[in-house]
Amino acid sequence: MERIGRREFLVGSLVGASGLLLGSALTGCESKMATSAKSKTFDPWEIVTLGNTGIKVTRVGCGTGMHGGRHSSNQVRLGKEKFQGLLKEAYDRGCRLFDCADMYGSHPYIIPALQGIPRDKFTIVSKLMVWDPPAEEKEKPMVTIDRFLKELNTDYIDLLLLHCMMAPDWNKTLKPYMDGMSEAKAKGKVRALGVSCHSIDALKVAAEDPWVESVHTRINATGAEMDGSPEEVVPIIRKIHDAGKGVIGMKLIGNGEFRDSRELREKSASFVFNLGCVNAVVVGFESINEVKDYEDIVRKIRRKNA
Repeated sequence: MERIGRREFLVGSLVGASGLLLGSALTGCESKMATSAKSKTFDPWEIVTLGNTGIKVTRVGCGTGMHGGRHSSNQVRLGKEKFQGLLKEAYDRGCRLFDCADMYGSHPYIIPALQGIPRDKFTIVSKLMVWDPPAEEKEKPMVTIDRFLKELNTDYIDLLLLHCMMAPDWNKTLKPYMDGMSEAKAKGKVRALGVSCHSIDALKVAAEDPWVESVHTRINATGAEMDGSPEEVVPIIRKIHDAGKGVIGMKLIGNGEFRDSRELREKSASFVFNLGCVNAVVVGFESINEVKDYEDIVRKIRRKNA
């Protein structure tokens, strides 16, 4: 072997190191470019955090209460086999957020549909209706919550909401329910608490009250089935978001009004996803084709701030 002098060794080492550094820099650039390209659109199944709750959800979740009431909904009316098949296939496609409520009658369908899947791999939201409860549950939220857990066949509910708040003083008149829900959280039966709002006054209270950790709010591009115009509602949603509370959008397809208009569904989704103050959305899918359609819509939304 030929002997290599000190100078030649140092020069060779520097050139080699330069190549490594250059390669590393190029790899870093390529990585950033790939990330940038990916970030120009949205992923419906991206995992995001719901405000300061620590709860992880997908950007898009399955609602189970289209035209819901009296413990039924369009999803429940599909029948056990079709409804549970829809939930399971949505999970298989990437959905990890499932939105229920007592008044939808959807509790018993969730866990059987996701049988064998670890409970911490998906998020369950439910809602407690305080109007006209069973006599044995009136102002006894712990009794109601225990019933929910039994119906859901789970040890805990990730997010529990007071359902359909409209009054401007709901946080005063419903204090017994709020205290009971807080007790359930302290016992580990609930992970986070909040409200679903159906009036702009109730939404304003949700933005201010420290008890509220997450809010379901009606939001879309046209104002259909909302608490006010987008111009009125969006500033309140921003306030809720900036306070560290979770924000989940609902009525993105106008309570079904946009079901027959791809243009309106695209317009509404693009508007809501680009607000920057809505963590996730729930949509009342009634077929797997609707899940696929919405998935395609979301994947094509251009990020305005990318």
